Amino acid sequence: MTVGAHAMLRKVTLHAARSKAFPDGSIRHGYDFVAPLTEEARIDVEAWKEHRSECFAHRFWADEPAMRGLLVHRAGGRGGSTWAFEWKTPRAAANDEDEGFRFGDHVFKVGEYVSIREAEGDLVTFRVASVGRP
Repeated sequence: MTVGAHAMLRKVTLHAARSKAFPDGSIRHGYDFVAPLTEEARIDVEAWKEHRSECFAHRFWADEPAMRGLLVHRAGGRGGSTWAFEWKTPRAAANDEDEGFRFGDHVFKVGEYVSIREAEGDLVTFRVASVGRP
């Protein structure tokens, strides 16, 4: 779906990267989210403003219940703003969100790495597993 002159809505899937917690990485731990990406595969904040209600997020974590919510953009943080996943599920507490670490600076292409600060404060690294149509 074309969003703006230079952005298209894309579904990005992240899988846990290799780490102490996941020595081989894990396809059972990760996130899917929909975001408007530019031709350079960066999140387009202006297109997001127009289509924020379509920017769904999903957290899957092995045997834990899935969490569903939205990709949100907040004032504050490095560079003046922060991208986060705001959860809208019964198990989510008020203000329960996971923050993308420097998401505004990242390129979302298969094989790239990004980090997410989970609600508990842990910074977890993920690998972009796929980017496609929502």
